[in-house]
Amino acid sequence: MSTSSSSSKGAARQTAFLFVALIAAIATGQYLHAQGGTLSSFWQIAGDYLLVRPLQMLVIPIVFLSVACGIASVGKPATLGRLGLGTVVLYVLSMLIAATLGAILIEAFSPGVGVAPETRAALMQQATQDFTSDATRVQRMEDAQSTGVGGAWLSILSQIVPRNPIQDMVEGSTMAAIFAAILLGLGLAAAGDIGKPALDLFQSLLAGVMQIIGWILWIMPIGLYFFVTGVVAKIGLQNVATPVLGYMAVALGGLAIHAFLILPLYCSIFGGGNGWTLLWNLRRVFLTAFSTSSSNATLPVTIEACINEGGCSKRATNFCVPLGATMNMDGTALYEAVVVLFLFQLFGVDLAFSEIVVVVLTSVLAAIGAAGIPSAGLVTMVIVISAVNATTAGRGIEPLPIAAIGVILGVDRIVDMSRTVVNVWGDCVVAKIMTRIAPDQPEVAS
Repeated sequence: MSTSSSSSKGAARQTAFLFVALIAAIATGQYLHAQGGTLSSFWQIAGDYLLVRPLQMLVIPIVFLSVACGIASVGKPATLGRLGLGTVVLYVLSMLIAATLGAILIEAFSPGVGVAPETRAALMQQATQDFTSDATRVQRMEDAQSTGVGGAWLSILSQIVPRNPIQDMVEGSTMAAIFAAILLGLGLAAAGDIGKPALDLFQSLLAGVMQIIGWILWIMPIGLYFFVTGVVAKIGLQNVATPVLGYMAVALGGLAIHAFLILPLYCSIFGGGNGWTLLWNLRRVFLTAFSTSSSNATLPVTIEACINEGGCSKRATNFCVPLGATMNMDGTALYEAVVVLFLFQLFGVDLAFSEIVVVVLTSVLAAIGAAGIPSAGLVTMVIVISAVNATTAGRGIEPLPIAAIGVILGVDRIVDMSRTVVNVWGDCVVAKIMTRIAPDQPEVAS
């Protein structure tokens, strides 16, 4: 009891420190941006080494160990089947809801409709300049455009079934780690008593990794301060044009509705208990997700908090959260639907209902294929635009240029930080729901 109380107090202090660091970082960053001076790279480097790198260092070990232990500890094949199928269905359904919500909001408010031709031309000129300023990003987007929707499916399949999972894990592929861990967990469960020493070893290693996470959490506020200061100082909170401000308002509003209304209801409807209470209890996770803009970097904190503060079972958390960090992207699905429909509005293309449906479905596909790293949604957005261009070509409509994405680059970082919070929150909700199927308590034999 005293250990639990001490852990709870420690988590509360960490949350308070993170919140104070975030507010201080926003204020400092905005002040530095207002000064107009050239920002030293020190801020980003310090934030990277004190916040992002320590978390990223643990991603592959914690994914592999947590999934392997979670699968092996589930035991009964029937329970494992329900856990896996239920998790995937809940993830896909929540992403469909998010993308549909985004489409409804952007069509209802239509911030891109009625923009004057001269304003549109000026935006496109600036967009092209911003788009071509990063050669690496341009190359990634052109590669995504050439692969299309079929290539996106093939990319997902190649990640799920890697040729060499060890090599892919070394290169940072969480999907390869999940695939290898699932197979090994199934093997250890099937091996029975002879596999128990290996399972005990993995559980001991996982406990050690979780202890390391506990240490890292105490230095996170310092790293968060430096990292967010660098981001805000670079872009400025007021750096938006009028039409883009409308898009940004719709995107952030949609993310807020999904986070504060739909996902809590989703949690309650499917048996996860009071979703709003869970949302409050996991606030430390969301501060981390907001600052890092990375589901993968947040993963160690998400697992630790879901178990200790969210009341999720270890078995459900160790399976659902790593899988969700790879394939469940509610915020990204909503964001991609909003951005693509906004850009087509902005350039005067009136999409038919069937084409809006294409946007929703390909947004979900692109979100599943998006890496859990900052701004990955920008690259996969090309897949959605290409799919819509293919459908509008039959009506003789000029394709939307990929460089149009540059219109929203100036504010993408702010939206990216927000949608990452929704991505991570969706993982936590499903872990809580699936705790009913895979509780930590041993099942009573009938």
